[in-house]
Amino acid sequence: MQIHATAIVHPGAKLAEDVVVGPFCLVGEHVSIGKGTKLLSHVTVDGWTEIGERNELHPFSSIGGPPQHLGYKGEPTRVVIGDDNILREYVTVNRATVQGGGLTSVGNKNFLMAYVHVAHDCRLGNQLILANAASLAGHITIGDHAIIGGLTGVHQFVRIGAYAMVGGCCGVVQDVPPFTRAAGGYRSKLYGLNSIGLRRHGFSGERISVLKKAYDLLFRQGHRSAEAIKLARAEFNDQADVAQILTFMEATKRGISRSIGKDQGDEDESA
Repeated sequence: MQIHATAIVHPGAKLAEDVVVGPFCLVGEHVSIGKGTKLLSHVTVDGWTEIGERNELHPFSSIGGPPQHLGYKGEPTRVVIGDDNILREYVTVNRATVQGGGLTSVGNKNFLMAYVHVAHDCRLGNQLILANAASLAGHITIGDHAIIGGLTGVHQFVRIGAYAMVGGCCGVVQDVPPFTRAAGGYRSKLYGLNSIGLRRHGFSGERISVLKKAYDLLFRQGHRSAEAIKLARAEFNDQADVAQILTFMEATKRGISRSIGKDQGDEDESA
């Protein structure tokens, strides 16, 4: 274990033997940090926080601070961060509220760029990229392999599905289904499939073709959501990717982001 002379580590904290705690870091009493994790400098880890193995926390990141929620009364709610994550400068991850289930979680192999904010009760999956100053309000869920653009704000309780891509400088106020792209100003809209991203993740042309057909049926043919889901289940009843979208849609509480017209949405899907 390497703890710099200027760092303050509470005697009650649990650190693996090879954890590195750099200059001017602060580690609180109820913190647990797994092997190979590095706190580079000026990092604060507080609250009831568990950080896994081989993570990199860059200067001025703040993990496990109290939620920015007027109902919070000091309860021992938690932050759990998995393995192999990179949290760049000034990233904040707040602990949860009792009302939200008591847990804010970040999975494995995620890249949170500078100034990203993860609010109370968020649940982040694996292998995500959140670009600079992306801001998540409370109770947000993000599926695996999603990308969130810089300076984008996501409204509380919104869900973003696996393999989705959200552009920069936009507001996300409704759910973004798996495999899709969303962008555009205050109220982002769907712009077709995240086809380039899917190919990069090894999706075959056949899988992408099926998803495109399902997308057209669900979002571009003018059906009401319940009717579109019913039609898609009948047409694609043996397709696991489509089933994932339909299950996601059926569980929505804030509604699904609307899709723009076909010609606009397909502009760069063949790139």
